[in-house]
Parts: sequence; C-alpha cells; structure tokens
Amino acid sequence: QVQLVESGGGLVQAGDSLRLSCAASGGTFSRETMGWFRQVPGKEREFLAALTRNMWGGRSTYYADSVKGRFFISGDDARNSVDLQMNNLKVEDTAVYSCAASSEAQTGTYFPRFDYWGQGTQVTVSS
Repeated sequence: QVQLVESGGGLVQAGDSLRLSCAASGGTFSRETMGWFRQVPGKEREFLAALTRNMWGGRSTYYADSVKGRFFISGDDARNSVDLQMNNLKVEDTAVYSCAASSEAQTGTYFPRFDYWGQGTQVTVSS
C-alpha cells in the first residue's frame, strides 16, 4: 500500500514563500505522475501542478494557470519525494494542500487518474 505524507504547511503572510514536501513509501506502485492539489471547504479540489514521466523517459511538468510562474514542482527519486515551492503567496492560496500519485503519465491532452492521496497539509496566508 502506497503512503503519501505531506509536510511543510503553516501560516505565512502574503508575499511569503513556502515549500511543501510529499514523501512516498510502500508498495510497488509505479509513480508515473505525482501531483499537487488544493481544496477549500465548499469548493472542488483544484489541480495545481504535476511531475510526470514523458515519452523520452525524462520528466515533464504541468501547472494550472492560477499558479503558473509562482509555484514550482520538483522531485527527488532518491528520497521518493516531490516538493512544491510556492512563491509570492496570496490570501486566496489558503487551502489544504495534498499530493497524489498516479500510475499513468500526464500529457497535454490526457489528465491521469490519481490512485493514492495524502492526508493534506494546511496552508494559511494572512494579509
């Protein structure tokens, strides 16, 4: 069974930066894509960023328009982790942030199904 554990959330001020980490463990699941999502109570979960294996065997990244240029996803295969660097945070970035893993690759025309999810970490941005 794959387990995903997020860390790094907290309370920051608008304009600050924060780095979230997601550690993966367990199972023989092929993590072709790792993604970050966020959710605000009463709203649908929002995709933020993904790190996926591309057709050349390397890694590609995808970002939601709402965070492009401010958030950056990176992975460390040796640590089985994926990070989300969040810069110039805004009050509207306040949410529970979760990482997820998929056995499918993401492309420009295909959004994979994410099979495993972490519990999430709270990020609160104050004005």
